[in-house]
Amino acid sequence: MMLLTMLLEAGTEPTAGGLGITYLISIVAMIGVFYFFLLRPQKKEQKKIQEMLQSMEVGDVVVTTSGFYGVLIDITEDDVIVEFGSNKNCRIPMRKSAISQVEKAEK
Repeated sequence: MMLLTMLLEAGTEPTAGGLGITYLISIVAMIGVFYFFLLRPQKKEQKKIQEMLQSMEVGDVVVTTSGFYGVLIDITEDDVIVEFGSNKNCRIPMRKSAISQVEKAEK
């Protein structure tokens, strides 16, 4: 009986190794939470935007990050030329990263 009491009391005393493992587990848990709630959704969103930009075609209607609607006239590797409004002379070159939404042209 006395041996059992000594073992139970020994298990409740904090030891230096036990505290280190507890801190390590809590740090790993915080990193896991950080990854699943912050980094993972951000990577998914970046992948979705990248796929949208790669699927753009001439004639698609786009919305820029500043809120302007236009039609794609030309697409290069990093840039696009967008025609705004009904005025055929209002064509502005811009970076692909300035496109926030793409609506596919009706065929």
